[in-house]
Amino acid sequence: MLTTYSLKMPHAVYGGENAMDQITEILKTNNVKRVAMFTDKGIEGAGLFSLPEEAVKAAGADYYVLDELPAEPSYMAVQKLVDQFKESGADMIVACGGGSVMDAAKLASILVTDEYGVKELLDEPGRAKKCVPIILIPTTAGTGAEVTPNAIVAVPEKELKVGIVNDNMIADYVILDARMIKNLPRKIAAATGVDALAHCIECFTSNKANPFSDLYALEGLDLILNNIEKACDDPEAMTEKNRMQIAAYYGGLAITASGTTAVHALSYPLGGKYHIAHGVSNAILLAPVMRFNEPACQERFAIAYDRCCHDEVKTCRTNAEKSAWIINRLEEIVKHLEIPTSLKEFGVPESDLDSLVEAGMQVQRLLVNNPRPITPEDARALYLEIM
Repeated sequence: MLTTYSLKMPHAVYGGENAMDQITEILKTNNVKRVAMFTDKGIEGAGLFSLPEEAVKAAGADYYVLDELPAEPSYMAVQKLVDQFKESGADMIVACGGGSVMDAAKLASILVTDEYGVKELLDEPGRAKKCVPIILIPTTAGTGAEVTPNAIVAVPEKELKVGIVNDNMIADYVILDARMIKNLPRKIAAATGVDALAHCIECFTSNKANPFSDLYALEGLDLILNNIEKACDDPEAMTEKNRMQIAAYYGGLAITASGTTAVHALSYPLGGKYHIAHGVSNAILLAPVMRFNEPACQERFAIAYDRCCHDEVKTCRTNAEKSAWIINRLEEIVKHLEIPTSLKEFGVPESDLDSLVEAGMQVQRLLVNNPRPITPEDARALYLEIM
């Protein structure tokens, strides 16, 4: 566990019933004249964009909509959107969407310059400074992108996803309104929910874990383990959906204070090369990596059991039993939510194993956080397990 640690957070977070209405007051207070609204066609098609749009209209601000962002975007696709944003002349960004939309908006907020673009930040992320304030509105309960200083983009030439990390990308305002996830398709709710689950359990067992990250990782893990199934299964389960939204936010805070580990590191090539959804990639790797890590973090898993298992009569007594319960619970959730657990369903051939290992081992930014060192041979065994 780290002995020196820090936590940087958004200026203000609004949650609960009708939280979206706060946008109007934020824009008026900041005397905003023109807003760039980031979203995507799916959000618009689902009717979700109308909520923040009406709040912006109520503030009397002009607005410009940027919605041409593909799923799992490359850095070139994000740069195209950033260039459009620069032409808008906006003095505030409002982003409504999943992780890709919010990440693109975060990058736009620090790239009002012609000196460098997204590509340059892949190698030198710290050079950018915040230029435009930003409001982030998640439409999934999963990525935690609304609170992290990270932006994930695909790098096609490396067949890999890369994280750009810069504290200037932390949002100024976050809106957590459960209406935004009420009608989320079960498949998307499941994948993004397991992404949040991975954030919490990885950050809690990370080499960079600390009292700040533990606070949010444990609370988020408790909320997810006890609410994710109902939140995904029942469209009317607003209490559970609200808890998942808060848990996803906590997972993002845990990332900001600590960092994810080998689940995320080894999942990046799956998204970069095969375009497997980020949450699904994490779900496939979650239990295998946690089993691999178990000898190094059995005590942490036991703490998680004591916090998250609410059975009236707890049956696990030893750390080994508690640790096994946590890993089994992760597997139960992925199975219940009907998320694939094998790469066979995505047509990944075993002949690609060498390239997967090579790409996965490049993500040292996250692998150094893993509680048990991972060698190329370990990575190969983990990928083989999910083949």
